[in-house]
Amino acid sequence: MHRTVPGLSLAIVLSFLLTIQSQAQTSYKYVRKHLERYDEKEIHYGFFFAAPVTRFSVTYSPEFMTADSAYRIHSPNKPAFRVGGVINLFLTDRFDLRFTPSVSLFSREVHYDYPGGTSKTETRESTWVDFPLLLKYKSERRNNTRMYMVAGGTFSIESNVRRKELQGASRLSTGTMDFAVEYGIGLEQFFEYFKLAPELRFSHGLVNLFNPTNNAAGVGISKLTTHSVTLFLNFE
Repeated sequence: MHRTVPGLSLAIVLSFLLTIQSQAQTSYKYVRKHLERYDEKEIHYGFFFAAPVTRFSVTYSPEFMTADSAYRIHSPNKPAFRVGGVINLFLTDRFDLRFTPSVSLFSREVHYDYPGGTSKTETRESTWVDFPLLLKYKSERRNNTRMYMVAGGTFSIESNVRRKELQGASRLSTGTMDFAVEYGIGLEQFFEYFKLAPELRFSHGLVNLFNPTNNAAGVGISKLTTHSVTLFLNFE
């Protein structure tokens, strides 16, 4: 009777392993690889739509505590819109160079809070032309999916600005050229005829856009720099 126990145990183990193998074989599905020769082409073109959230980073001047009547100056996050093109140059199996010129519609604000509950808002509604140059690092492609990271810089020029006409004593003056450091992460999904790549990118302006003035709007400020977080939808 005791001799049948090892045989029974071995039979149970073998049956369990055969069941696992059978399930693994039945769960395997063939995945068609789209655009298999995509990386063999040296240059790719595309376009994108993007939704930035942007603001100014405000640095106070020494006169903020002595000459300014506002007790707080800040810039809230504001939604914006961007559209542009993509020129992607293949460098190696891991690196690409990307040029993504675009047009951005921004509406940045600076809020002034005064004692007694009163406040004032300076709005900068403007159109910017952006020239980003980015280095792209790609992971190994898995079927129709691949992760990537980008980093680089963007030179921007303000092409048109609409400013609310206020009295000279309350006018805030800002510059028309900016340079920003950008970095982000994205996911490439290959389809039969195109590639879709959602991307999240961060931007930090290095240029002080504040133009010094002697009016009330600028007395408490020494520096304004841009900051943005942008969700891209790239089509290539």
